[in-house]
Parts: sequence; C-alpha cells; structure tokens
Amino acid sequence: MSDTLKIRAIEYLQDLQNRICDGLLNLDPKAHFLTDHWERPGGGGGRTRVMGEGEIFEKGGVNFSEVHGEMAPEFAKQLPGEGTTFFAVGVSLVLHPRNPHIPTVHANFRFLQKGEASWFGGGADLTPYYPQLEDVVHFHRTWKAACDRHPTVANHSLFKAECDHYFFLPHRGEARGIGGIFFDYLKDNPEDVFRFVQDAGNQFLSSYSPIVTRCQSHAYTESQRDFQTYRRGRYVEFNLIHDRGTIFGLKTNGRTESILMSLPPLVRFVYNHKADPGSEEEKLTSYWLKPRDWAAEKLLGE
Repeated sequence: MSDTLKIRAIEYLQDLQNRICDGLLNLDPKAHFLTDHWERPGGGGGRTRVMGEGEIFEKGGVNFSEVHGEMAPEFAKQLPGEGTTFFAVGVSLVLHPRNPHIPTVHANFRFLQKGEASWFGGGADLTPYYPQLEDVVHFHRTWKAACDRHPTVANHSLFKAECDHYFFLPHRGEARGIGGIFFDYLKDNPEDVFRFVQDAGNQFLSSYSPIVTRCQSHAYTESQRDFQTYRRGRYVEFNLIHDRGTIFGLKTNGRTESILMSLPPLVRFVYNHKADPGSEEEKLTSYWLKPRDWAAEKLLGE
C-alpha cells in the first residue's frame, strides 16, 4: 500500500477519535475526558482520552496510537511480512456504563505494516448484561448495512462469524457478548478496503448511541449491579488472556496505561457463580450468548 494511503489512514483515525469523543459527550454531558499525549520509547506515540465522572459512563476510553519500530523476532513470526520492522496506527475504544441495562461496547479500527506487507483490521462488538432484542438487532443491522455497502471487500456473514469466533473464551466455553463484526488482514483492493473501514468507523456512534438513549433511564437493582460487575470479570479475562490488541501492545513495548484502559473500574470475581434457573441472568448465557443471525430477527411491527 502507498505511503499516501498510510497518511490518509492516520488523518482519518485522528479525526475519528475526535468525532467519537464529541458524540459520547453529547450522550453524557456531565462526563469529561482526560486527554493524555504520550510518546513510545522506540518510536511513535499517541493520544489517550479517558472518560470519567459521568452519569452514564462509569469509565470510557478512546485511544489513538501511531507507533513504529522493531518487534521481538519471536513475535514478528506470528504476523504477515518479513523482518521485524513495523508501523501501526489505530483507534481503539471501550465504554463501561454504570447502568447494567446499557451494554459495554468495544470497537477498533487500525492499519498495520510489517516489512512490505500491510493491511487493515477492526470491528465492533457488544457485551450486554440484560439484553433487549431491539438493541441487539439494531447493533447487528447497523454493521450488516455497512458491510453490504462494500460487497467487493466486506462480507458480513464472514465478519460476523469471525467476531463470534474471536470474542470467545475457550476456558469458559462461552462468548464474551453477542458479537458484531471482526475483520483482519484485509489487504486486497486497498482503496476499497479503506473506504469500507471509513464507513465502518463512521457507524460506531449510530450503532451504539440509540441503545444508550433507550436504556439509560431503566431502573436497576443492587442485585443487577452485582451481576454486571461479576460479568465484567469475563471481559477482564478475555482482554488479559486472548485480546490481540493487548498482546500486540505489550509485545511491542506499548504504553501500558493506554493498553489496559479497556479494563472496567469495578469488577467482581465470584467463585463458581450459578444463576437461578429461568432468571434473566441465566438466560444471558443460555440464550443471548449463543451465536445466531441477529440482523435477521424480526421485531414487533415488522
């Protein structure tokens, strides 16, 4: 891919971070972002924006990074391309709401180079605690529509399946959430791929904001809050054990505070937790976390 495309990707992702942060502040006007500019020893740096003290978001992070340098030879062997020289630019975000009726959400859009190889990756996924069909369907339909607008490079069925496969905890035998889309190593037809990545990035707020608006006034109990913090433990387990972004950042001497911004502020690990049979909590794992074609589900009135 050309250096011009790389420059355009950097500019787009910087702007995407700004627009997403502005949109989140519109959702939660009492929140504020702490902006932290940092440099990476070895090359590059970034801008981390961490949200706190909001009514809706207990913690949120929207991170932009542009890093380059050398990676360890043993880690370099796991990625396409020759040698150990790399360049990576991306936006990664995670939002942890206070209200357990509002799902946690994650999204990432990135461009990488290693030697002569270069590719785009990214996606978005939703982790609800008390799911509502309207919200789940809306989230999946938003991403399907984005893929369908770029049929030469984006395959929604494949990207959804990749998301279901990727955001899975094999040691638990369960999904982290209800999925979304996940794609990586997109390199053929780079201009078309870049158009798709831009379209996808631009859809993040429209995929998530209506869910926040619908759910933010839902009352919740202390028991539901306890269940939320317990299920956040699954999020922590995935990010620390399996997440490629976490592993890449730590293996390339990235900034630890920015890499681990995805972790929730409050979490509980409960030994051998068992939800009551037939409860909403039990239904999360027995029904909602089972992969299915959510975009094709019919809502009332359709």
